[in-house]
Amino acid sequence: MSTQYAKQFCPGPLSRRSFLQIGGLGAAGLGLSDLLRYEAIAASGGNGHVTSDKAVIFVWLPGGMPHMETYDMKPGAPIEYRGVFNPIRTNVSGIEVCELLPMHAKIADKFTIIRSIQHEFADHGGAHKRMMTGRAPKTPTGTVNDAPAVSSIVKQVLGNGGNGMPPCVAAVDRGRQGIDTFALGPAYLGASQAPFVVAGDPSDPAFKVDNIGVKQEMETRLDDRLAMLNGMDRLRRDVDKSGIMDAMDSFNVQAMEMLTSDQVRSAFDLGKETDKVRDRYGRHAYGQRGLMARRLVEAGSRFVTVVWENPTPGKPVPSNCAFNWDSHAVNCDIFADCRWRMPMYDQALSALIEDLYARGLDQKVMLVVASDFGHTPKINTQRGNTSKVMQPGRDHWPKAMSVLVSGGGARMGQIIGATDAKGENPTERIMVPNDLWATVYCHLGIDYNEYLKNLEGLPMQILPSGKPIEELAATA
Repeated sequence: MSTQYAKQFCPGPLSRRSFLQIGGLGAAGLGLSDLLRYEAIAASGGNGHVTSDKAVIFVWLPGGMPHMETYDMKPGAPIEYRGVFNPIRTNVSGIEVCELLPMHAKIADKFTIIRSIQHEFADHGGAHKRMMTGRAPKTPTGTVNDAPAVSSIVKQVLGNGGNGMPPCVAAVDRGRQGIDTFALGPAYLGASQAPFVVAGDPSDPAFKVDNIGVKQEMETRLDDRLAMLNGMDRLRRDVDKSGIMDAMDSFNVQAMEMLTSDQVRSAFDLGKETDKVRDRYGRHAYGQRGLMARRLVEAGSRFVTVVWENPTPGKPVPSNCAFNWDSHAVNCDIFADCRWRMPMYDQALSALIEDLYARGLDQKVMLVVASDFGHTPKINTQRGNTSKVMQPGRDHWPKAMSVLVSGGGARMGQIIGATDAKGENPTERIMVPNDLWATVYCHLGIDYNEYLKNLEGLPMQILPSGKPIEELAATA
């Protein structure tokens, strides 16, 4: 481990279900104070807290971003590999991106592209688990974790910041909020270590976060129920011999702080942004979810996952395009899909990067953009399930993928690693997902070599292998 990274490490790493369901947090049907209580129990055997205020925005592109249509183009390859799009120059000599990413091209000095990450899982389920946990899953399919997602480990180590903000958040489409949809489950760390899930399209004028805030007409009922719960707590405390009940008042206070905090409500309120800023990000799910992520890390959240699947939920997806990034020929015409999807992706991501730098957050926040895997360098043609015509596509390809990183106090404007002439296999700086996560943990000040305890009290190493990507070490 480099000394640059070593310097960043820290020495260690009552249910309201009757009147208010905390839907996003309640992956197991628990109310907010239940989750806070169990979170503390789980964390009691953990690695302690770190004092760094560093944060991560993790943009997840389910289905697999096609590296040959984005950040690793091969214009000299045979036509059945290179596709129909051309690379364009950026503001950094030697860095090129797809012609569908002109806004990227203007800010290449503010991001770095990694072209040489690979793993062994070609199924979405196995790939999700491999990417989200930093561990090889026991089964190659399915998205129910047998190891905690990185976001759950971050939540257990960092805990709550004391400002009411949820430390870890996942923003997803409505109907995709199940904790197992994207292998974000906490596994044996316990349900309390799941992220606070925000479901819905923030570009929808009717969008609201169901998990925070108490309506005015509920305040009296809330007081009545708190009084009743306090009486029940006293009765239960009389017969409790474990000492856990002694902490209940503090959990209720934390729950109330999050439910009624002006700071929390404000952080999720995109209406506080100007129309100019919201328009720059784009009035679609990608853009407004990205803007929400910036607001959350600025307010104190530590790890915000934003899932970019369908950029325009509620509107019909073109018949030759796909719901997410899974660009099989049976799902979409990959080139038509890119022409539809990539302008919104380009707008949202470039706005987020520019905004982080403009607001002085580039030292505090590391932005990571990744997906399950890349897609086959060689194009195949099949009949589309929806379009009913023969169309080109690419299949799953875990042997090579591209990842974009921005900020984190590191030097930007780099290309790290390379693939061969056809984009099939890495030839330089071959890495695995663990190297990416080691870099993220170092940024957050978490010693990934340390151990946490699971709910049974057994030790679990934060990251079983991998080392930080030295090119992304903070320069400050």
